[in-house]
Amino acid sequence: MSDELKKDMEDHLDTEEVLQDMEDPQEEQELKETAEPRAGSEEETEDGTPGSKADKKAAKKKLKNDKKQDALKEKIEELEDRVKRQMAEFDNFRKRTEKEKTTMFETGAKSVIEKILPVVDNFERGLATVPEEDKNSPFAEGMEMIYKQLLSELEKMEVKPIPAVGEEFDPEFHNAVMQVESEEYGSGVVAQELLKGYTYRDSVVRHSMVAVVS
Repeated sequence: MSDELKKDMEDHLDTEEVLQDMEDPQEEQELKETAEPRAGSEEETEDGTPGSKADKKAAKKKLKNDKKQDALKEKIEELEDRVKRQMAEFDNFRKRTEKEKTTMFETGAKSVIEKILPVVDNFERGLATVPEEDKNSPFAEGMEMIYKQLLSELEKMEVKPIPAVGEEFDPEFHNAVMQVESEEYGSGVVAQELLKGYTYRDSVVRHSMVAVVS
């Protein structure tokens, strides 16, 4: 073998050893691990900003919590609105019930007063027929005291007589049953009261029967 050929073979062997050394598996693994990103190392997020897997996980968790908070807030607002509506309905029911009770009470009171008024009328007619000489008798005085007591109790119940004689005729309070001539009063004025009228808490229980000047 010539010296030149021998030298070429030795150079070839040296080149193969270098290539084998470069293809060492351990070195390749190290190069691969170096190239791969480690857990927790910074990466580029979807919007192009640097981030990490831990940051992404935290962001997802925060988004999930925010959605839960929004749903909870919406539910609370719904319940508050429902409670307010129910309270308003209850308040309206209470006011309506009180009004109905008041109306029923006043209707019942008016019915009782209407039954008492004829008794008052009879007391007035009876006292009007007592002779002048008997007005100081114990019987007449006793009747007068009972009559005044009855009127006093009616007044406490806010039952009041309707003014009539000398007043302008008012169809809301007066019931004209006849027309008369009068020198004392002008036209349209009540000249005579035939039956006394009464009001209960500013509402008419019984209209006054009157004679009006024509």
